[in-house]
Amino acid sequence: MKISATYSPEDHKLRLYPSARLDSETYQRVKEAGFVWAPKQELFVAPKWSPSREDLAIELGGEIEAEEMTLAERAQAKAHRLDELAGRRHREANAFQRAAQDLSEAFAFGQPILVGHHSERKARKTRERMQSAMTNANKAAKLANYWLYRAEGVQLHANYKNDPRVRANRIRTLLAELRDMQREINHAHLCLAAWEKITQDETIKIAVGRSLPTGPLALWDMWGKVERGDISAQDARLHCIDAATGSISSDKRRRYIEHTLNRLSYERELLGPVRRYDGDLTPVILQAFAREHGAHKPQARAVDAETFMLESEATLPLHLANDTKLSLSAEQWRDLMQSAGYEVPREKDALPPILNLKTKVLRSRHRYHRDQVQTFRVVEMTKSKYAQFHLEQRGCRLSFCGGFRFRICIDPNHEPRHLAPFVAVFFTDAKAHPMPDSVATLENLDGAQ
Repeated sequence: MKISATYSPEDHKLRLYPSARLDSETYQRVKEAGFVWAPKQELFVAPKWSPSREDLAIELGGEIEAEEMTLAERAQAKAHRLDELAGRRHREANAFQRAAQDLSEAFAFGQPILVGHHSERKARKTRERMQSAMTNANKAAKLANYWLYRAEGVQLHANYKNDPRVRANRIRTLLAELRDMQREINHAHLCLAAWEKITQDETIKIAVGRSLPTGPLALWDMWGKVERGDISAQDARLHCIDAATGSISSDKRRRYIEHTLNRLSYERELLGPVRRYDGDLTPVILQAFAREHGAHKPQARAVDAETFMLESEATLPLHLANDTKLSLSAEQWRDLMQSAGYEVPREKDALPPILNLKTKVLRSRHRYHRDQVQTFRVVEMTKSKYAQFHLEQRGCRLSFCGGFRFRICIDPNHEPRHLAPFVAVFFTDAKAHPMPDSVATLENLDGAQ
């Protein structure tokens, strides 16, 4: 018997194609690994990739090949099957409808059931058959509509998975998973560094119950074992060192990280080329880049005009550097960021300044109805009084001209308080800004009226 194993990066699934029925032992292993039999496709499919499933697929199939059928082709095939199923249900509904129509001829022109007549039994039986046919026709029609809805949903889902925005969100999710895995390795490195300094028994007894900012120094039950004397302090220390070392050198976690990096490369390739950063490099940019890829509290600094040093308390991620430090030239940093798929975020436009204006009214566009204009009466108060309002009772609004912002709060003199409207604020104990032309023009128009 031959078994072919494939993997599709589009849906992140492993598939097994057996040429014949599996024996009971192999079937049990495949089932325990999480593979499910898909009868319409005649294959076993796993919901997602994992190292154990990959090992089983390699053992059974020899090697894992690329899936030949794309997600769109698979969706089209499934939609075709569902369309055929909907067509069968439509035909059944029509057949039941015709049968009900034929049976209803017995009651044409309002023919009643003659109680006590020899035809009563047959008439009642005919009516039951007619009602049953109508019920079955209704059920079949509903099922047909359901399968048509499913067929449409399959194609929409395939298109949704290939949408650029969805792909960008998937990349962000993969980066978050990468940071989670790297965070555990960082914590193990910090634990090793801590246990190298902690060697005395009394210090060990205290340390097993303490935590670092990244997590506990020891397993949750280690403190109790040391306190009860079930394990010596030195043995507890060695156990913690072994656990941290095992976490760092875990082959399973390494394979997960490598697989996640491969998926990131695949998704970025389909999303489009990564823009190379040509602007001026700063330590802040390098820190953000390293942090996105899982580095622990990275610190960057400029060594000279063309060289930057990146440092971390824990070892940097392996796909960046297998050390706590990394020194590269500016061009090398740009190449590394591009190869890792990192694009420096574009600078956001600065918000307009907040002005303190002594005027009668200020105007702003309505927050929810942009075609409407809101007018705020200006109220004078001090900064301390303004600070007494709750956060939901104060804020800022963009002026109608869009050139500045002004502070607002609920009217302090309005009763009842819960119905108080918002008013603009002028601080009497702060510098008054010059009147913008847009506000001065509106004041002149109001004065002329």
